[in-house]
Amino acid sequence: GVWRNPAAIVCLIVLAIVILAAIFATALPYSYDAQDYKIRNAPPSSEHLLGGDQLGRDVLSRLAYGARVSMTVAFAATVLTLIIGVTVGAIAGYAGGQIDSVIMRFVDSMYAFPDLLFVILVSALLRGQIGDEPTGVVAAIAAVDRASNGLFPVFLALGLTSWLTTARLVRAQLLSLKNQDYVLASRGSGATPSFILRRHLLPNTLAPLIVAATLAVPNAILLEAGLSFIGLGVQPPTPSWGIMIADGVASIRSFPWLMLAPAFTIGLTLLSFNVLGDALRDAVDPLLQRSR
Repeated sequence: GVWRNPAAIVCLIVLAIVILAAIFATALPYSYDAQDYKIRNAPPSSEHLLGGDQLGRDVLSRLAYGARVSMTVAFAATVLTLIIGVTVGAIAGYAGGQIDSVIMRFVDSMYAFPDLLFVILVSALLRGQIGDEPTGVVAAIAAVDRASNGLFPVFLALGLTSWLTTARLVRAQLLSLKNQDYVLASRGSGATPSFILRRHLLPNTLAPLIVAATLAVPNAILLEAGLSFIGLGVQPPTPSWGIMIADGVASIRSFPWLMLAPAFTIGLTLLSFNVLGDALRDAVDPLLQRSR
C-alpha cells in the first residue's frame, strides 16, 4: 500500500507543507506585495530566508502566495476535468455504437492540438472577450474573473483542455464492465441507464479516477506556471510561481536565487505528485506492482 512506500510518505509530507503554506500564507510576517528597498535583490538571510526580489519583496512570502494560486488553479481545473471527462466517457462507454464512435473521433481530433497551445488560445480568447464593458454572459464571466482574482480564465482553459485522458479512461472501464452479469441482471430487472451508471458502473471507476486525478494535478500546475510565465496567467501583483521564474530569468547570473527558488518549488511539487500517483497506481493495481 501507499503507507509502506517510503518515497510516497516523503512526498505526502512535502505536499502537506506546500498546502499548509498556501492556506496560512497570510500568517507570514511579510506580505507578498510589501516593498522594502533595503532588501532589493538581497540574498537569503536569517530575516528573509529566501532573500528579496527586484522590488524589495520577500521571496518566501511570494512563494507561499504562489502556492495558493497554483493549488487553487490545479484543484479547480482537475475538478472541472473530472466532471467533463467522466460525463463524456460514461456516455461513450455505456451507449456504444455510433455514439461512441462519434465521441471518440472528436476526442482523437482534440489530441491533435498541443495542450499548451490550446490553453493559450482559450485563455487569450476569454480575456479578450471580457473587454472593458462586458454584457450578458460575458459580464457574468467577468464578475467571476474579478471574484477569483483573475484565476477563472486559467482554470477554465485548463479544465476544457485536460479532460481527454479521463474520458478515455472512463470509457475503457465502462466497456469492460457493462456486460458483467450483475449489470445485465440489473438491466433485465428494468433498471434505468442512469441508475445502472450511478449504482454499478461509475463506483467501479473510482480507483483509477483517483490515480488519474493525482497525475492530472501536476500537469495543471505546470500549465498554469507556463501561462503565467508568458503573461496569460495570473496578473501582477498577485504572485505566481511562473511569474516569479519570469522575473528571475533576467537576473539569473547576478541573483540566481530569484529564479531557483520558484523553479525548485515547482519541480519538487511536481515530483511529489507524480511519485504519489505512481504509489496509488501500484496500490489499486497489485498485478502491475508484482510485474515490475
